[in-house]
Amino acid sequence: MSVQDDLAAVKRRLQDLEHTVDELERRVGAEQGAPPPPPPGRADSMVTIPDAPYDAGKWTDVDDEGLGARDRHAP
Repeated sequence: MSVQDDLAAVKRRLQDLEHTVDELERRVGAEQGAPPPPPPGRADSMVTIPDAPYDAGKWTDVDDEGLGARDRHAP
């Protein structure tokens, strides 16, 4: 067997393994009453996040996580 044949055989076996794992996850999820996992691939509803900084005016009444409120000091 050539290296190409070996690589093709490994690729087929890997695809078979992925298919078997997906089927097993579906069966276990169905037994536990979990919703089925989403199909593999890109999500259709992807959201693009801009690189521009956020509007600081939207964050005037929130606490800094772990630091407390802006107008109070930590004990």
